[in-house]
Amino acid sequence: MNNRKKTRKSRAKFVLCTLLCAGALSSGCQEPLFTPEQPRSQYDRFDAVRDRRAPSYVFDEFGNRRPNIRGRLVVPD
Repeated sequence: MNNRKKTRKSRAKFVLCTLLCAGALSSGCQEPLFTPEQPRSQYDRFDAVRDRRAPSYVFDEFGNRRPNIRGRLVVPD
C-alpha cells in the first residue's frame, strides 16, 4: 500500500512538471504586442516626417541591444 502512494506522488509530480514545461515553452511563441510600424505616440508621425524619430533600440557600452526608453521619452529641442 505504501508503494502505491509513492507511485501516485511520483506520477503526479511528473504530470505537473510536464504541464509546467509545456506551458512555459508554448508561451514564448507569441507575436509581439506592438509592431515597429505602429505609431508610438500622437506625435510620432510628426517626428517621423521631420526625421527626428528616436530609434527603438540602442546598443549599450557592452554591445547589448536595449530598448531606447529614455531617448523615446525625452522631448527633443
